[in-house]
Amino acid sequence: MTTRGRGLHGHVLESLGPAITAGDYPPGSVLRTDELAQRFEVSRSVMREAVRVLESMDLVESRRRVGVTVRPKAEWNVFDPQVIRWRLAGADRPHQLRSLTVLRSAVEPIAAGLSARHATAAQCAELTECALGMVANSRGHKLEEYLVHDMAFHRVILNASGNEMFARLGDVVAEVLAGRTHHEVMFEDPDPAAVTLHVQVAEAVRGGDASRAEELTRQITVGALQELDILAP
Repeated sequence: MTTRGRGLHGHVLESLGPAITAGDYPPGSVLRTDELAQRFEVSRSVMREAVRVLESMDLVESRRRVGVTVRPKAEWNVFDPQVIRWRLAGADRPHQLRSLTVLRSAVEPIAAGLSARHATAAQCAELTECALGMVANSRGHKLEEYLVHDMAFHRVILNASGNEMFARLGDVVAEVLAGRTHHEVMFEDPDPAAVTLHVQVAEAVRGGDASRAEELTRQITVGALQELDILAP
């Protein structure tokens, strides 16, 4: 759980956030903090702290003499990892997974090509270690263990690109990878071809082959979209 999700206000957030992102409170709905404080059996100060977190995500806005108003979906901070997590837990999951995977397909191949040009020796070693960890956990229904190395692999790619905008997408990519696993939008074992591709990407980055790293990563993201066609149409 994230730091801002701890404590009493975290308890409120874990109920109210998913309800908002699921559409239980349509845009324009007014949330009365006093009523919500009574409902969740928390103090008004705790409720205000929860509202501040929701405001930071652009899910709601506070208006004097009106209350807390739910904002239109188009105004939400859809890159916020917690918003992604809530949306993946709801009925909007197939659309959200597809949207995020398309984003990955646009960004990660370019990031991999840049990584082949800019990755440090330490980053190349870390990428290889992640790929080998994926191989080691790719059989025997060890999806949680595999996920740890998969998320780390893609974080290294984004960080090693040398582009700070790509690097900031590390949490976004981690959430979509985690969402696929935790909501069972994965086969019982990872696709062997995809595992091999990750190893080959690590080799291409280490070898400084930008065009190969980019093309191999594009194959990974295309495969992820094809999996969604089967598992989350």
